[in-house]
Amino acid sequence: MPVELNHTIVHARDNRESARFFAELLGLEISGEGGPFVAVELSNGVTLDFAAVPEDRITPQHYAFLVSEEEFEAAYARIERHGIEHYADPHRRQPNTINHHDGGRGVYFMDPVGHLMELITVPYGGRPS
Repeated sequence: MPVELNHTIVHARDNRESARFFAELLGLEISGEGGPFVAVELSNGVTLDFAAVPEDRITPQHYAFLVSEEEFEAAYARIERHGIEHYADPHRRQPNTINHHDGGRGVYFMDPVGHLMELITVPYGGRPS
């Protein structure tokens, strides 16, 4: 069996708020709740399991998602419509714009607890030939 990522835990102050934010932004559904987790399943079967933890135990992480052009358009429209601060770069020096790399587009934004989320339409280095 090949190695595959199955799930990852995303720390949140409020697991439902963070899962809902992410799911709504990307046009996904909350796929389940169990114990301390609220899960959002991605199209490749990986789940983001949002877990409520004390705020002082949350270490901001970076999560990057490869999306189609159509998914990018829809998510970016939601980012703008909801007034979510966003950037073309991970250092947040280029506000309110997107980047263009390797023939694709990308954008960075923060989730409710400060995780740096990234949407890209082409993997860094370009699409494999």
